[in-house]
Amino acid sequence: MKTLAICAMTLGFLTAIALAPPAIAEESQEELAKKTNNPVANLISVPLQLDYDQNIGPTRQGDRYQLTVKPVIPISISTDWNLISRTLVPLINQHDVSLGSGTQSGIGDITQQIYFSPKAPTASGLIWGVGPQALLRTGTDNLSANKWGAGVDAVLLKQEHGWTYGALANHMWSFGGTGQTNISATFLQPFLSFTTKHYTTYGINTESTYEWNTRQWSVPVNMTVTQLLKVGGQALTLQAGARYWADTPDTTGPKGWGIRLTVNLLFPK
Repeated sequence: MKTLAICAMTLGFLTAIALAPPAIAEESQEELAKKTNNPVANLISVPLQLDYDQNIGPTRQGDRYQLTVKPVIPISISTDWNLISRTLVPLINQHDVSLGSGTQSGIGDITQQIYFSPKAPTASGLIWGVGPQALLRTGTDNLSANKWGAGVDAVLLKQEHGWTYGALANHMWSFGGTGQTNISATFLQPFLSFTTKHYTTYGINTESTYEWNTRQWSVPVNMTVTQLLKVGGQALTLQAGARYWADTPDTTGPKGWGIRLTVNLLFPK
């Protein structure tokens, strides 16, 4: 039944994307579509990203729904520079992800990221940002690492002829807290997408994490289709996609295929 429900949700999203009219004002469509593919764009947005993963744990009986609320707020700090605030708030429901664990629901640990980014691309068209990040020990039940963390993040990309390509990277070190397992994790997200004249974007990326303490990779590959549209005066994008776990820890990570569905509310200035 869960599989049927997920398939139904995915079909609904894909149908909405296929039938969605290009309803944003013509003069703003191209620029807005470019901004939605730029992590450090001068655009307030609120992505609501739902991921479903399965075959989790030593017996491969576990599954997880995670809704990540990711508000992005750019702040002008000078004539030439923006400060981009990006907050990741995970809301999790998981079942049997470890032996005898049962079901846990609640909020996970929040990640706060800051990017300092030039308002204009470089002479060669490169867009970039760099800054600090923090891990906040906010998780409930068994959904927290019970550690505080800090680190650095960076993004570099280019946009031309409908293409967006680049990479986002960060590293997090843990400190303090009651958790027994320290965190030293590198996150790498190379991405590639193409936006059509109807403002439909086809994208592929990986969201790879390497944990230096355990020397293990987690590598989901995401393939998505995204449509820019307007509903009741609200600019937004709808995204649907599949994810495949190319590598994951043997006893704790998901296996096989998962699903991603995203609604991104846009607030152009």
